[in-house]
Amino acid sequence: MARHAGVAPSTVSYALSGKRTISAATRARVLASIRTLNYHPHAGARALASNRANVIALVLPLRAGMHVPVLMQFAVSVVTTAREFDQDVLLMTADEGADGLRRMDASALVDGLILMDVELDDARIPLLCELDRPSVLIGFPAQPAGLTCVDLDFYRAGQVCVEHLARLGHTDVALIGAPGAVYDRGTGFARRTMAGFLDMAAALRMSAAAGPCEQDPVAVGARVDELLARHPALTGLVVHNEAVVDPLLAALVAHGRRVPEQVSVVAICPDGLAHRATPALTSVLIPAEEVGTQAVRLLMRKLGGQPVPDSSLLPPRLTVRDSTAPPPRV
Repeated sequence: MARHAGVAPSTVSYALSGKRTISAATRARVLASIRTLNYHPHAGARALASNRANVIALVLPLRAGMHVPVLMQFAVSVVTTAREFDQDVLLMTADEGADGLRRMDASALVDGLILMDVELDDARIPLLCELDRPSVLIGFPAQPAGLTCVDLDFYRAGQVCVEHLARLGHTDVALIGAPGAVYDRGTGFARRTMAGFLDMAAALRMSAAAGPCEQDPVAVGARVDELLARHPALTGLVVHNEAVVDPLLAALVAHGRRVPEQVSVVAICPDGLAHRATPALTSVLIPAEEVGTQAVRLLMRKLGGQPVPDSSLLPPRLTVRDSTAPPPRV
């Protein structure tokens, strides 16, 4: 390459990396040789020279109760943003816990890690603090001190949904949550949403029920049956389980409950899902793209030795659509 362009090998490196200023004419000559020779940087040689793999790991264990389409929105955002930094992404989907992190650290395949599906008492955290490789968590454990975490403020999201229903005049509300396995694992986002929902309902002196819901239509129908039997005055529902939105709306229709005339529904979900529902759902956005982008940028700053904030909580944004209205008059 350098011989073809008539320059020193270091000049080729400077032209590709931009680490030093070279003349426009020299840079043009190097780029012309690159095109002529169809040159591509050798990843292995580049890694040896820089002591960097230029790869980051996205640790996304696929566990029971997870809604894969939404998780893939996070993954796509991470991959897309990583390419802006000339980084590749290694996706780890096996649920190996701390052993998987230890294996990844020993292999030297990646420069840093982004972890998802963070539990309140996450067994991976102690090891994560010992590793030399920088990391970012999409989610918050119970004790986030000393870690770099980014996520939607799910506690506040639960509160915002209740506040919206209260402003409309609803006094009897319920949360249809994630599958039971998600709560059993102590997953942070699910536990915090439920806590925010119940705390705000109690503060506003509203009657409130909250519980998990499995993702098959039969389980959704049974959950609706149970709620309406135990809470006949129920007029407001908050849904934090993307997979059950359509069967939930169908179950309400089967019970003769029109949305929003008789029951208002608020969802915590991506905007695309809220728009596709009939009626279009009032919702708090799950900002997968924004969270994924921030996670990568934080990790790249850590790799560059720059300071980063410990916690980045994104405030919830509620969009009012067609699924909420004042409760029916008694």
